[in-house]
Order: sequence, then C-alpha cells, then structure tokens
Amino acid sequence: MAKFYGKVGYGESVEKSNGIWEDVITERPYYGDVVRNSRKLVAGEEINSDITVGNSIRIVADDHANQHFFAIRYVEWAGTLWTVSDVEVQSPRLLLRLGGVYHGPRPEVPAPDSP
Repeated sequence: MAKFYGKVGYGESVEKSNGIWEDVITERPYYGDVVRNSRKLVAGEEINSDITVGNSIRIVADDHANQHFFAIRYVEWAGTLWTVSDVEVQSPRLLLRLGGVYHGPRPEVPAPDSP
C-alpha cells in the first residue's frame, strides 16, 4: 500500500453580496494511504479525452476533517488536484474516492506586503 501526504481542499459557501454565493476554499495537509490506484480514459465530445481516476485515499482524520467531511472538494495527489466524488467515514479515518481533475476555485493567495 502506497503512502499519501497531500492537501485536502474544503469549500464553504459564503454570501459575497446580496444573493451572490461563492465557495471559499481552505486547504489542510493530511497523511494516509493510497488504497486503490487506477485510471480511466473517458472519450467524450471534446478533442481530448478526459482522464478520471478510480483511486481511493484513506486519510487519518483530525477533528476538522470529521466535522467537515461533507465540505471536502478535492485532494492534491501526484501533482494534480482531483475531485473527491465520495467520502466514507471509517473512524478514525476518512476514505476519499477520487474522480476527475478538479477545476474549481482555489484558496486565495494573499498579496505580498509592499515596502
């Protein structure tokens, strides 16, 4: 079983203005195991086929992960962000099933302080 260390992205819907909602993303690092490692090439109507994975990653959950597992949006693994399609609670761990490449919002990077 391969070891895992990477970021997990959580999304929280926040009202930015009257009736306008936006996902605010936070990331937290986790350790765990890659319990399934597979990929699938999906031919679609696009010029390039979509790559999806059938990977499962089991992370050691902290209090934040246990209380906010429903808000997990993506996992950073193998240099790419992957959408988390399913989360299964296996206390004290969470089993994250991955799908396609994640193209959603990312955490805002604060601008460096100007001199």
